[in-house]
Amino acid sequence: MTLSGCSPDVITYNSIIRCLFGKGNFSQAVSFWRDQLRKGSPPYLITYTVLIELVCKYCGASQALEVLEDMAMEGCYPDIVTDNSLVNLTSKQGKYEDTALVILNLLSHGMQPNAVTYNTLIHSLINHGYWDEVEDIMKIMNETSSPPTHVTYNILLNGLCKSGLLDVAISFYSTMVTENCSPDIITYNTLLSGLCKEGFIDEGIQLLNLLVGTSSSPGLVTYNIVIDGLARLGSMESAKELHDEGKGIIPDEITNSSLTWGFCRADKLEEATELLKEMSMKERIKNTAYRCVILGLCRQKKVDIAIQVLDLMVKSQCNPDERIYSALIKAVADGVMATFYLHKFFASSSWHEAARELSFLKACWEVLTDTCVGLQGPTVLATLTQQELKFR
Repeated sequence: MTLSGCSPDVITYNSIIRCLFGKGNFSQAVSFWRDQLRKGSPPYLITYTVLIELVCKYCGASQALEVLEDMAMEGCYPDIVTDNSLVNLTSKQGKYEDTALVILNLLSHGMQPNAVTYNTLIHSLINHGYWDEVEDIMKIMNETSSPPTHVTYNILLNGLCKSGLLDVAISFYSTMVTENCSPDIITYNTLLSGLCKEGFIDEGIQLLNLLVGTSSSPGLVTYNIVIDGLARLGSMESAKELHDEGKGIIPDEITNSSLTWGFCRADKLEEATELLKEMSMKERIKNTAYRCVILGLCRQKKVDIAIQVLDLMVKSQCNPDERIYSALIKAVADGVMATFYLHKFFASSSWHEAARELSFLKACWEVLTDTCVGLQGPTVLATLTQQELKFR
């Protein structure tokens, strides 16, 4: 490239360095970088940043700090973004001694950690369960020129709610408001998720209603959280009411999947089936929603409706799996009208799609040759054999 008079640019250097690291040639990558410096190549900041991140990731923080020193000697000083990147890498790996080295290096060059530095540390410490250290970081932030932001509180509340510490989360929310740190919709979604998870669904609905018309007016994600919470508690009437109410919010597949799952869990399979039919005309539906309904119908021996839902699933370009086929064939084999339902299944569009699937045939044979199959098993087995031969 250089022999042809074409000078490499920053993208060239970064690509070569990434490639060498990707192949495990760590020392060669650093040597290449040093060679380019000796040849007079300009010390681009972005190349240093990429190199430092890769050295830190693969070789540890101490070697990354050596690169930082070389960087300073070349007159290309790292900025807070570079240091925050190193804090993120080391803390994610739980290497907090290395994180401390990075922060000490940052301080030695006259820089101060900012909110991003602290937020990164808090997020990592929460993930590793170091709650005492999180409290220490929060105290430090309150004593510096980088007090906790709404992002800091959102990270903290999310970790607390996920850990089941809802009371502590609400306490920190109160502190957040007292400190004039304005909550946003992420804050409220996090609290709603925690309330619903712990079974405080009434309080969740109250909070939802309070948000309507405010600067943190609830959106689709907010409604999905509450609908899912209601469905998990079996309050399907309230969940469907909230779904239909909408307030200008268009439900998505997550909303509808939560409702479908809730109806199935409450053994309200007719409602689940009707919802699937309604949904299929508007948007794509998750495979899990179809599976939930079909398996429930098979358990209740409602084979006719199960075949209808399977047809709907295939027409929606969703692929049934072995579990669905196994449940359906077993339900057919256990029934007194096995031959009738089996021929009905073979006449459906689902059969013509499924017959070409090896997983389907495998599921059929495994079920039908099982000694637990009902008295209609031999009849079904013979019928299946005839149908299989048609597709060979």
